Amino acid sequence: MPEPITEQGQRVLALWQGSWVAAFAVGLLVWGLIVWSIIFHRKRSEQLPPQVRYNMPIEALYTVLPIVVIAVLFYFTARDQTYLLETDEQADANVEVVAFQWSWEFNYLDQSKAEAAEAAGGDEDAEPEILFSEVGTPDQMPTLVLREGDVVHFDLHSPDVIHSFWIPAFAFKMDVVPGHDNEFQVKVNEGTAGTYMGRCAELCGADHTRMLFQVEVMEPEEYDAWYAEQQEAAEAEQAEQAAAEEAGAEAGAEGGEPQGDAEAQGEGEQAGDSGAAGADEEAQGQEASEGGQDGDAAARDEESEDEEAGR
Repeated sequence: MPEPITEQGQRVLALWQGSWVAAFAVGLLVWGLIVWSIIFHRKRSEQLPPQVRYNMPIEALYTVLPIVVIAVLFYFTARDQTYLLETDEQADANVEVVAFQWSWEFNYLDQSKAEAAEAAGGDEDAEPEILFSEVGTPDQMPTLVLREGDVVHFDLHSPDVIHSFWIPAFAFKMDVVPGHDNEFQVKVNEGTAGTYMGRCAELCGADHTRMLFQVEVMEPEEYDAWYAEQQEAAEAEQAEQAAAEEAGAEAGAEGGEPQGDAEAQGEGEQAGDSGAAGADEEAQGQEASEGGQDGDAAARDEESEDEEAGR
């Protein structure tokens, strides 16, 4: 087992070692009783040994002793599990771990999600501010940067399937479940500066084995310089995005006015054409009406001439 780099990892290592000591103690007891029985109760003659129906002390021993062993192991396991899941201590750094198929995203936050919800009056949808991020790909491992001596709070989130956030040097892992964010925190030990590996410990799809990342623990001065550099880069990027959005909005506003004038002019021309067409149709109607009236007069004259000829 690798040497843990966190206080919580030291507790896990102690529990693991204590469990092995208890297992060896039980094993030695059982093996000793087996050897004792073989040596002192081997067959010495053809005489049948005394037959007994039961032995109360022995039966009580092999019933009570396993219960005691299990109870002791359960007590230490429950005690250490409670300690490992405590998140009450004020954190020096807050990191949101987003596990997705098939890489990791590390968002450095101004506060934990629980603190953001509490500050918003219990609103669970409240989100902390993301100061800067590190996003990886299956071909490019992301790096999680931590500082020696810090208490680090992790919020775990998954948008797709179940993953497992595992850093062997922490001697600890936790599932990343869609729709249910988990959290834990660790205290990084002093004198642990270096690079460590992390990976997904839950089969999550075809490229599960490529879900790798690095953990770089820095000394305080080096970490502070790196943190300030990341913040400056994030602020510069935000300023560029804001300037680009403002320029786009201004260009859209300037390009919108001529378009409006052209549309108004086009509508006016269309209305004028419609009016002219209507006037033409009306004139044609009047001409047709006058032609009809002339036709009727001619027909009446012809009828009059026919009547006179008949007389």
